[in-house]
Amino acid sequence: MTPVLRTARLVLEPYVPTDEEDFVALFGDPRVSQWMGDGPEPEEATRALFHRVFTHVYDVDKFDVWAVRENGDLIGHAEIKPTEESGGHELIYALAHRAWGRGLGTELARAIIDYGFTALGLSEVHATVADQNTGSLAVMAKLGFEHVRDKPEDDGSVTKVLTVKRPGA
Repeated sequence: MTPVLRTARLVLEPYVPTDEEDFVALFGDPRVSQWMGDGPEPEEATRALFHRVFTHVYDVDKFDVWAVRENGDLIGHAEIKPTEESGGHELIYALAHRAWGRGLGTELARAIIDYGFTALGLSEVHATVADQNTGSLAVMAKLGFEHVRDKPEDDGSVTKVLTVKRPGA
């Protein structure tokens, strides 16, 4: 079961059904969704994704997915899950545009990495970041992630595969 995590300014907790509209708004903002998967999706697809979090993730305890809140408001989304693309557990997060530029991405990512190392017992955590997403690349560098390889995408862009190792691992 996905636990509640707390940082100095954030609370990460499992989604509740009343989060649907905020989830749709977060994923519907092209400034946010341009860096996620294949980019912005139709609203119906985002709503279906929200419902799958409950039926395909929480109900079967598949991996950890959090609503990210600041002062009670949903301002982001976070996950740590096994993926084939990175070859291990991958950190995934997104913050609403209004939350950018205040160090919350670093705070959020650090909390998930720490959770992966301690609660999940991982020796490393991976991230995949579009090479044009300079903000997330800066956060990953700040947290000690190292570039492992480039993955060319079908549209000609490049995704960077990055890894951070548990201290002493």
